[in-house]
Amino acid sequence: MERNLTADQLALFEKEFASNPQYRVMQNAVTQTPVNSIALDRQVVTSMDHSVSNLLDDWKVTNQKKSGRCWLFAGLNLLRAGAADKLGVKDFEFSQNYLLFWDKFERSNFFLEAIIETSERDADDRTVAHLLSDPIGDGGQWNMFVALVQKHGLVPKSAMPETESSSATAQLNDALRKLLRQGARDLRALDTDDARRDRKREILTTVHRVLSIHLGTPPQKFLWQWKDSDKGFHRDGWTTPTEFAAAYVQLPVDEYVCLVHDPRETSPVGRTFTVDFLGNVIDAPPVVYLNVEIDLIKQLTQDAIVGGEPVWFGCDVGKQMNSDLGFWDAKLYDYGAVYDTEFTLDKAERLVHHETLMTHAMLFTGVDVVDGKPRRWRVENSWGDEKADSGFWTMNDSWFGEHVFEVAVRRSALPADLQARLDEAPIVLPAWDPMGALADQA
Repeated sequence: MERNLTADQLALFEKEFASNPQYRVMQNAVTQTPVNSIALDRQVVTSMDHSVSNLLDDWKVTNQKKSGRCWLFAGLNLLRAGAADKLGVKDFEFSQNYLLFWDKFERSNFFLEAIIETSERDADDRTVAHLLSDPIGDGGQWNMFVALVQKHGLVPKSAMPETESSSATAQLNDALRKLLRQGARDLRALDTDDARRDRKREILTTVHRVLSIHLGTPPQKFLWQWKDSDKGFHRDGWTTPTEFAAAYVQLPVDEYVCLVHDPRETSPVGRTFTVDFLGNVIDAPPVVYLNVEIDLIKQLTQDAIVGGEPVWFGCDVGKQMNSDLGFWDAKLYDYGAVYDTEFTLDKAERLVHHETLMTHAMLFTGVDVVDGKPRRWRVENSWGDEKADSGFWTMNDSWFGEHVFEVAVRRSALPADLQARLDEAPIVLPAWDPMGALADQA
């Protein structure tokens, strides 16, 4: 075939389509009905329900609304069950807005420092271009969540409740992107480190002001009192965010490590990795993860749930997903039958060819175990309670293997040889590597 498509060649494509009555039937169906309604595999759907043999959740789901804060919600959801138990209440929420404020502020500083570090490079350098492409999105990863909690602590939702802009971050992010790109221009034009630091301080002063206008001012101290489930009154008195976190976080978040499944040939199993310029808090421990086989990730996740702990995880949420039913299965939709073709990229090939990356973080709160193996998983999402099982979703194990990328588990749960690997210097991936993707699906 020639490079250009001639009229005769176009006519052949049209003839090939018109010659098959099945294609016309599909055309009639898809032009009048969403393709997902046609491709949905009824046999998969009827084989699923929301029951599991090991269930942890007895609380209500949260709602990130029109924001990409899933990783913050998932992290706080992991911690809130222990806090609710200690407080003697049924449901409890830490302030997601509080961590959002400090993530935006810390990430602004992180971005400006990266711009200073790369200021001698051309603006069209691939790393610089990547930094400028999205200087202040909502997304994040597990290590970034831990860095915020360790530096800034936590507060109850009542101490810094949601605002219009925390629940719908688009306008806030737009203003911050303008400020930071403008700041990047200014910093790159300066010649001395002192001048850059002075300008950075001015930029951050404005960033703090914008954040305070949109999100409110984070409390330095607050009076903490509450009623328990039996209507008993309690008062802890005035406390700081770090004191509150120390008192009510029951899980040692700094002992958790990040495991990923990256099956690319260039990513050896049993090695640690980091991604250039990935993070939010300067001088916090870097974002480091250990690449392991997916079966080990499943086993450790199952063991944690059976042992009574939910598990934070990251995945490519939109693949083979039905949001009304709250189901995921690797073959939930048979698109091949609709289009009379095959979709053959495996997980590694999808990473290489930009067909997948981590888009969303959630919490495993249950597992259905049959003969010692997981059959399906229960997931606490942060998209409200209107769909699925009051906001709790169900994932068949086939989907876990194909579309889950990352989990956070206790270091002590790993085999001894892999614990030792965590102390090795990580391989540094470029800033644009797909494993540096930030979970931000609203």
